[in-house]
Formats: sequence, C-alpha cells, structure tokens
Amino acid sequence: MIDEFAKEYLHGDLRDVREVLLWKLDGLSEYDVRRPLTSTGTNLLGLVKHLTVTEGRYFGLVFDRPFPEPLPRWDDAEAGDATMWATEHETRQDLIDRYRRVWAHSDATITALAIDAPGHVPWWPRPDVKLFNILVHVLTETSRHAGHADILREQLDGATGFNARHAHGRPDEAVREARRAKIERAARAAPSGGGEAPGRT
Repeated sequence: MIDEFAKEYLHGDLRDVREVLLWKLDGLSEYDVRRPLTSTGTNLLGLVKHLTVTEGRYFGLVFDRPFPEPLPRWDDAEAGDATMWATEHETRQDLIDRYRRVWAHSDATITALAIDAPGHVPWWPRPDVKLFNILVHVLTETSRHAGHADILREQLDGATGFNARHAHGRPDEAVREARRAKIERAARAAPSGGGEAPGRT
C-alpha cells in the first residue's frame, strides 16, 4: 500500500510542477519566452524544451519504452546544448505540445510500472535504478527548472506566484523597492567574515 501511495504522491507533484512551468510563459511575447536572461543563456522556452528531452529519456529509454518521436542521443553534447534554447523555426505551441505529448508518454510508463520496476540509466555512475529513483529525479529536475522559471519571469515583468490561483501580477513598485532596499542595507551591514562588504571602508 505504501508503494502505491508513494508513486501517486510523487506523480501528483510532478503533474503539478509541469503545469506551473508552462504557466510561467503565459502572457509573454515570443521574444520574451526565448530571450537569454542569464550569462549562460537560460530562457523560458529553452527550459520547456530541455525538460521535454529529460522526461522523454528518463521515462522512455531508461525503461525500454522509447518515446516515439526523435530525441537527441544522451551522449551527444552538441545536441544536448541545442535542447536549452528554441530556434527561430520552432514555435512556442509546437514545443509546448511536444512537452505535453512527453507527459502522456511518461504518465503511461508511471502507471504501467510498479514503483520498484527496474530501469537502466547508461549515463549514471550506478546505472541500475528503480522507477522510484527516476520519479524522484525527474520531479527534482522539473522543480529546479520551475524555480529558474520563477526568477526569469520576475526579471521580465515582475510577475510572481506559485500557480495561477496564487498569482501576483504587476507589483507595487514602491513597496517592492522599499523591501529590496531594506534587504540590501542588511546585506551591507552584515559582518563580512574576512572581506569587506561592497561600499564599506
């Protein structure tokens, strides 16, 4: 009984966080969902594309249930980099639809297999795994990137929130700036631990 509970609990959280990630794209222009927002090029649509490949591999290849559409080889570094951003020829809707098709494939694998079903991850140091390991890994990976998406979206237009029910739209800039200034003052006033804080003499 605990095995089924654990599987459903992890699967439910994965379903939720997938939707949160896609929600972070709502209302943004084509440019804003694609533009690099960090020095390494992290961008919202690239996170969707990356997680499509991640789920396709982990709930497909690992359990000998391959996703029926082409995925880059796991050992092709150049192809792997291309999963982190969208080309001008890839539409937002196509990439979102493909992510949803991967969800359906992953969900079928999760439903069909027991939580202790064996799998094989050739790129892991200890490649023999169970479905439990992969559920935890993919949930962790998706949650991590949903956190990235939170920050990217806040950079773009200030919108925050965990999901559509708890969305915070355009912020009160004066309130937000006062809060930021208070945190900045605390950061500058804190003991430096060996080095001086910026702006202190």
